[in-house]
Amino acid sequence: MLSFKPGSTIFQPVSSLGHPNGTEALAQCVARYWFSEDAFKLAVKPANDVDFALATESAADHGEEAASKETLTPPSVYKWLFGCSLLVFSVVVVGGVTRLTESGLSITEWRPVAGTIPPITRAEWEVEFDKYKATPEYKLLNHGITLEQFKSIFYMEWGHRVLGRLIGLVYVLPMVYFISTRRVPRKLTPTLAGLGLLLGFQGFLGWYMVKSGLEDSIMETPGAVPRVSQYRLAAHLTAALLLYAGMLSTAMSVRTEWRYGNGYGIPGLSTAKPKAFNADALRAFLATKVGRRFKVGAWGLLGLIFTTAISGAFVAGLDAGLLYNEFPLMGGRLAPPSDELFSKAYAKRSDGSDLWWRNIFENPTTVQFDHRCLAITTYFSTLGMFLATKYHAPLRAVMPALTQRAVTAVFHAANLQVLLGISTLLYLVPVPLAAAHQAGSVVLLSCALGLLASLRRPGAVAKAWRQIKVNSLKRTSASGSSTSGSP
Repeated sequence: MLSFKPGSTIFQPVSSLGHPNGTEALAQCVARYWFSEDAFKLAVKPANDVDFALATESAADHGEEAASKETLTPPSVYKWLFGCSLLVFSVVVVGGVTRLTESGLSITEWRPVAGTIPPITRAEWEVEFDKYKATPEYKLLNHGITLEQFKSIFYMEWGHRVLGRLIGLVYVLPMVYFISTRRVPRKLTPTLAGLGLLLGFQGFLGWYMVKSGLEDSIMETPGAVPRVSQYRLAAHLTAALLLYAGMLSTAMSVRTEWRYGNGYGIPGLSTAKPKAFNADALRAFLATKVGRRFKVGAWGLLGLIFTTAISGAFVAGLDAGLLYNEFPLMGGRLAPPSDELFSKAYAKRSDGSDLWWRNIFENPTTVQFDHRCLAITTYFSTLGMFLATKYHAPLRAVMPALTQRAVTAVFHAANLQVLLGISTLLYLVPVPLAAAHQAGSVVLLSCALGLLASLRRPGAVAKAWRQIKVNSLKRTSASGSSTSGSP
């Protein structure tokens, strides 16, 4: 055994391994497992007369014992997280359809438990319909609709809410099981718990958003249209995308750790032939200046995609997609007149100090123009990254194959998303195209997260277990060779 301080360059032996240099070999093994390569080089300087055959074998056995205290997260966890992220993807799309069909204000109360069961009898339906008749949306837009017409919009919103509650059950119950049975390492527990809190907060934000469209003050505003606050809609979508990104990125990370730690891609350790994560190629890539710059660019692209998606929430909240249904021009010019982009009508302060930011977030013309600019910037950034991986020789020469495939996926998703966005605008926001456009934004975000996942180095535990697998394979092969060679 050894006694040492993590990060220290001095190892103090307590007892040997039955070999003069066994202690030092074990120090090397543990250092390789639990510290960075640099720490290993500083911590251990092997003697010239080490009997490497005996020391390495003994150290590997002790290393396995040390590493076994930290296990890899099992596949059931990442499969569960992938399933949850798929459900969140679905609820984002259903939420978009709910807004497009103007169904979101049909349920006037927030009853997380009792609201799971819809009205059954005609009397119960009449009670719900009477509640809806008291809302500004009914009085200003849907006055005179029948009970059957009300049912159609009610079921749309009800389905959206029930799907959200289903996600809560599918996430929280397995999370409690995995944590209580210690199937996940301690360092992953805060991440899972944080996602659970974000999921609950997302449900609250949903009702907070709906409540803004039920306020009677809308009736007092001349020309006002009953709809939810675009600020609350953007907050609701932001929380949903953060939740989705958190679940998906965690799932991809856990899967990579599991596969890497179990020797995927190493002949003799894995019968499957996945497109294995090449840690050595990634380490060499990130050690170069061009590799580090590329990773920064990948993070920047993710932020740009996310910001563009949130700007789309403001477009949706203000029905800004119904203006300037042409592309790439707006009213026959690249940009609307400045007095239209920054209209004084949106300023509420006498000194006009809120003119800029209110137009950016409340003027439909400005909101659409901003969304166009962000979308174009996102597309050309993606195009630039794609072309760099194909034609910039210094980058292409060192980039791992998995990362190259991820860049290609991002570029294809961006092309599809641009096509859907332009079509939605030209055809006056039909529900199928608009819903597909919203789904496309999540697909593009997913591809960007996959790109970053391809740039993430495996953790110390995964490295340790992979080395254990390799050492075990070597010992098995050596044992088989010696057995076959004996008389």
